[in-house]
Amino acid sequence: MNRYFSRTSRSLVFGTLLAAVTFGFGQDQSMPNMPMPNATVASPPQQKGADQTGLTLGELEQMALSSNPTLAQAAAEIRAAEGRKLQSGLYPNPTVGYQGEQIRGGNQGGGEQGFFVSQDIVLGGKLGLSRRVFEQEKKQAEVEGEEQRLRVINSVRLFYSQALAAQEMVDLRRKLSQLAADAVNTSHQLGNVGQADQPDVLQAEVEGEQAELAVVAAEQKQLRVWRSLAATVGKPVMPLTQLAGNLEDLPEDNPDQWLQAILQDSPAVKIAELGVLRAEASLARAKREPIPDLQLRGGLQQNRELDATTNRPIGLQGFAEVGVQIPIFNRNQGNVQASRADIERAQREVERVQLVLRERAAALVQNYLTSRAMVEKYRNRMIPRAQKAYDLYVKSYGGMAAAYPQVLISQRTLFQLQTDYISALETLWGNSIALKGFLLTDGLEAPSRPGEMDQPVRELNVPSSTNSMQPQ
Repeated sequence: MNRYFSRTSRSLVFGTLLAAVTFGFGQDQSMPNMPMPNATVASPPQQKGADQTGLTLGELEQMALSSNPTLAQAAAEIRAAEGRKLQSGLYPNPTVGYQGEQIRGGNQGGGEQGFFVSQDIVLGGKLGLSRRVFEQEKKQAEVEGEEQRLRVINSVRLFYSQALAAQEMVDLRRKLSQLAADAVNTSHQLGNVGQADQPDVLQAEVEGEQAELAVVAAEQKQLRVWRSLAATVGKPVMPLTQLAGNLEDLPEDNPDQWLQAILQDSPAVKIAELGVLRAEASLARAKREPIPDLQLRGGLQQNRELDATTNRPIGLQGFAEVGVQIPIFNRNQGNVQASRADIERAQREVERVQLVLRERAAALVQNYLTSRAMVEKYRNRMIPRAQKAYDLYVKSYGGMAAAYPQVLISQRTLFQLQTDYISALETLWGNSIALKGFLLTDGLEAPSRPGEMDQPVRELNVPSSTNSMQPQ
């Protein structure tokens, strides 16, 4: 950053001093008897780049990956889905118990006492089909985990770009405030010697206070964005730190490819498609439900009843039972019908998600293209021309060939273009991050549970206000 800012700031210092010198000469264009500085402009400094000291984007991303609680939630949900899959395929437990009939006490013998074991044998492959249903849920949870990781990373990148823009804006506002303060001091000096009227001094003081308020507003915005960034990385008390980076390293320009990737590869689309597979697996499971399970029961018991021929207890004897439930009235037809409806709904959900993504992406693509055109226009044409015009006015004013209002107007125009340029860069990066990141930018939203309706676009915190897109 600061490709144009340092050069312009030095020129603004010169222009402000000239302006302050001539506050008392709005009608008389003669120059005051004061030494004039040399109207040369320093060469632009080297751009800030990756070697700039400060907190980097990579460091912030690593903080978020290790500390953002939503990632731990997503990992826990994957483990929970694995547990549900395991549970759905487990065989029913056997039943072991005691059985007694015709039990008599005292000296009377007889009665049957023993134990039994019962077990349901699941037929029709129902357990395997149940596992298949929850296997799709597990896959949904895994994709949701990938989606949440993208949400966190994209959110960090978005707040990083906003914080970097706020950092540049604070620097620019402070430089302007210093220029305004110098003008106030100079106007007071000129007023003391009778070369500046009181209205001129008051006007300089008002503009100086306005510049101070602009610094306060810029600092508060920087602090607000920083707190959002710190919360997203999981370090809410992290102090405000200088960021390393360069907003002018523009992203690759390929919005059409980004749009196709959103519609085809977005995790939200994948989750919706897995929802169709889950609904189909549920239908297959519902169709197998009428197949009855085999109910087995058997055991041993001691029969104490006396045998009529031997006059002795009959002794140990066994028993066995086999049964099935006949699906005459309930063939699970209601659940089959509901499962078919769920499939249709899941298929329509895929279409809905794609339409939502297309609708939201279309607006972001237009914002991106607009901000891209603005950035190119500011950087390659408007700011260089405004800088040249300002330099020429300063030179002409030094030679008594131009009026001070012309210098002042060109000075304000140049400064406004610089602030608009930073805002356009911020908007460009925000829309680019959202488009390349499948519109996933809400890094503190809890991940959806498998089977719940996934929201492909939740809180899209991308700066897309008209004010940030239009020159002032």
